[in-house]
Amino acid sequence: MTNAATLASGRYSFSNYRTYLAAALFVLGNILVPQLCHLIPRGGLIFLPIYFFTLVASFKCGWKVGLLTAVLSPLVNCFLFGMPPVASLPAILIKSLALVGAVTLVSGKMKFSLWSVALAVLAYQLVGMVAEFLMDFNLLHALQDVRIGWPGILIQILGGYLLLKAIEKW
Repeated sequence: MTNAATLASGRYSFSNYRTYLAAALFVLGNILVPQLCHLIPRGGLIFLPIYFFTLVASFKCGWKVGLLTAVLSPLVNCFLFGMPPVASLPAILIKSLALVGAVTLVSGKMKFSLWSVALAVLAYQLVGMVAEFLMDFNLLHALQDVRIGWPGILIQILGGYLLLKAIEKW
């Protein structure tokens, strides 16, 4: 896979219907997968599903589709299902936007690889931890994604990489 920022820059713009169609598909993924995860007690906290298709959208289609996916996914889920709770939205939106930014930076600097996916995921998690700590000065809460959500982080890295490799030609 070549540099995602280069590929996506010409195909996706805010005036192109493809941008909104792609974002809608990724948001749909970010609606369906969390619903499945929420069937398991604490599944959302363990698997961090709301970020998965934001990661894929950002690498595959660039920051514009990633941005739409990052913002709409938690808002639509909250509106339709009450998950994530309204109180969690600021932290989730910050992390989602940090994920788009991290993917954009990483894909602009290095070739797509398992390491580039891992770096983007670890970068957004670090930004998210700092932001959550600054919101309530609770270190335990700020470290929750790492303490409880480490399976989700691994799924994002490995699953995201494998899915992106599988859809590379599309």
